Amino acid sequence: MARRDARPGPRRGETRLDAPKGLRTGLLPRRAGSRDRMGRFSEAFARGMGTPWFLVGMSVFVIVWLTYNSLAPVEAQWDPRALNFTLLTLILSLQASYAAPMILLAQNRQDDRDRVQIEQDRQRAERNLADTEYLAREVVALRLAMKDVATKEFLRTELRALLDELDRRDDANNEGSAGETEAEAVMRDDRDRNARD
Repeated sequence: MARRDARPGPRRGETRLDAPKGLRTGLLPRRAGSRDRMGRFSEAFARGMGTPWFLVGMSVFVIVWLTYNSLAPVEAQWDPRALNFTLLTLILSLQASYAAPMILLAQNRQDDRDRVQIEQDRQRAERNLADTEYLAREVVALRLAMKDVATKEFLRTELRALLDELDRRDDANNEGSAGETEAEAVMRDDRDRNARD
């Protein structure tokens, strides 16, 4: 006797919870890509109906239909004028009843694409803003760091001060007769420099 699995299989219309979502089947099996194929068809249909050539072709069709069914012998007419062109009215109504949903499907598809594009633009704008803020912070950090860096003017001033100090020392050494010692001259120069700063 064959051994049976303890778990019974799913009944018709029931989905198994232990199966991945993509593998679950409902009452009607769905064909992959059928929605996209219908969407592409509806867009092509709406695009075709939105051209001037469609209007010209439709106008020519209606004029030929009306002319033939008005001027042809009554036995040869397939949509007699006496019946107010019932077949033409039916054809145009049928065309309009299919055109409206197809155009709406095409618009919905375009709305979905626009929504995705807007989301991508928003994400790109957020990334650009974050990059700009990062660069602004880096520029500020560089400016702050540049305040601590010695500039040409600062170096020139310091070198001039050192040269002046060396000149004074030389003068002080040469004037040894004034009675000022070298240590006193250095202390006086330090006081002068501190007073300037």
